[in-house]
Amino acid sequence: MAIAVSLIETAILNNVDPQAWLTWVLAQIVDHKITRLDELPPSRYA
Repeated sequence: MAIAVSLIETAILNNVDPQAWLTWVLAQIVDHKITRLDELPPSRYA
C-alpha cells in the first residue's frame, strides 16, 4: 500500500493525473526495457 500511495503522491506533486499516468505506465511496461526505466516517472509523462 505504501508503494501505491507513494506513486500516486509523486504523480500529484508533478501535476499529473495519477490514474492516467498509472494506466499509461502499465501499458508501456510490457515491452519496456529495464535499462530505460528513467522514461516512466510522472515527471516524464506527456
